[in-house]
Amino acid sequence: MNLFPLHLVPNDTRIDFMRLRWISISIAVIMAVVAIGAIAFKGFNFALDFTGGTVVELRFQQPPDVDGVRSRLEAAGYGSAQVQTFGTGSDLLVRLQPREEGAQAEGDAGLDATNRTAQDVVRLASVEGNQATVMRNEFVGPQVGKELALNGLYTLVFVVVGFLIYIAARFEWKFAVAAIVTTLHDVLICAGFFALTGREFDLTILAGLLSVMGFSINDTIVVFDRVRENFRSLRVEPVEVLNRSVNQTLSRTIITSFVAFLTVLALYLYGGGSLEGMAISQMIGIVIGTISSIFVACPLLTLGFLKVTKQDLMPKAKDDAALARRP
Repeated sequence: MNLFPLHLVPNDTRIDFMRLRWISISIAVIMAVVAIGAIAFKGFNFALDFTGGTVVELRFQQPPDVDGVRSRLEAAGYGSAQVQTFGTGSDLLVRLQPREEGAQAEGDAGLDATNRTAQDVVRLASVEGNQATVMRNEFVGPQVGKELALNGLYTLVFVVVGFLIYIAARFEWKFAVAAIVTTLHDVLICAGFFALTGREFDLTILAGLLSVMGFSINDTIVVFDRVRENFRSLRVEPVEVLNRSVNQTLSRTIITSFVAFLTVLALYLYGGGSLEGMAISQMIGIVIGTISSIFVACPLLTLGFLKVTKQDLMPKAKDDAALARRP
């Protein structure tokens, strides 16, 4: 028995989502084209995780004001500085691109430039009554960033292939293709946002994009599972099965997305600057993922080679008896 059932949308809604499929698919394609254009022609503003830079570990007499340190570094010309606490509350990790070209050189010249950058960071981070001391400083080359980017690409491919195998085994290959297209569309829109706005793209944002894939595919699978259940209990055309499935899962989709959005919003508001990018990517992903699971995933199953038929939705042979007993 369900106690205190919560339904934002009545279970008996009859919104004709499939009638809007050409409009929704067209909007999705336009957004994807804009995102691809932004990535191709403007590119990402890669952070130090991918480009390399100077890393400085500082220790203060008292817990420092992280936002204040970040503001002073930005005012001094270190606009891309990443500042975050670690270890005890009095330790600070600063990652930045040095203003001196020599900092990327090898040998004594590069070491001297890196040391000068570290001393500059100490001067800017220190305030009266709370002086900073350097615990470690070094230059991280761009080769490390290339390896991280390559590992991120491998992770993306691994996740996509895993999703394809799982959904194809659980449903049918048309469902798998539609789910992957929808998920990649959501990730593409999120990535395009960062390319279009020029916000720094670092490892936390990459992690946020991967989490968007998980959220999007989960929401899509819930709808597809209802499609399979409805076909076994309803004698209607596949388009009507898809329509009813979206309507029946609409309340669950909105509630789940709203709760997830509130969680990520708290992360954005109180997680600090180091987690801001990841929170933004997840918030955008939740909104886009919710919309796509309603307006894109099932409509794709009515178009072209992805169009589902009664044979595609037919249960296995062992379920023929149950199929024959449908009302």
